[in-house]
Amino acid sequence: MRSILCALVVLCVGSVMLWAGTDGLRAFTSEQARRLAVQNKSRPLPAAVLQDQNGVDFTLAEYRGTRLLIDFIYTRCRTICGVLGADFRRLSGQIAERGPNGPVLLSISFDPDTDTPARLRAYADLYHADGKRWRMARVADKKALSAMLRTFEVVVIPDALGEFQHNAAIHLVDEHGHLTRIFGYDEAEQAGNSAVSIER
Repeated sequence: MRSILCALVVLCVGSVMLWAGTDGLRAFTSEQARRLAVQNKSRPLPAAVLQDQNGVDFTLAEYRGTRLLIDFIYTRCRTICGVLGADFRRLSGQIAERGPNGPVLLSISFDPDTDTPARLRAYADLYHADGKRWRMARVADKKALSAMLRTFEVVVIPDALGEFQHNAAIHLVDEHGHLTRIFGYDEAEQAGNSAVSIER
């Protein structure tokens, strides 16, 4: 009898911990938890100076009034960044067909030492990013870059080959400059539809 009672207590405690640890059985991975947290409470973007593929400095505040779809990449990436690039290339064409007032795509490199404006320009040319509807950029200041990665909860880990392991997603920023949704790299169409369907 005592062992049954102990088993029931352990089961109850385990169930409560599972419920709490998965946000009501809605997030079983850190990536799901990150997306859910942003969906439940939007986040203002940090102030940072970015530099685009043409060497032009700008801030995200300049995009107030416009929705952004942001991904984080590095130009030497031979895996998931190529998938994101292909997704953004397709989205760029679809958004352009809907008219001039659609969202802007922004690919931000987290490898500013290597990804100079010239490297970003070559990357942009590879994917036909025009610099207006789709812009490549880097955050040269390391502290500002760290703050941005923390806000977006992008994890970047250098690997033994001199490259990076990182989580890949598409981040939706509303016209008020708040991160409001995170989509998987395989949800590009859904991200694009959400960006153009938000009521202003």
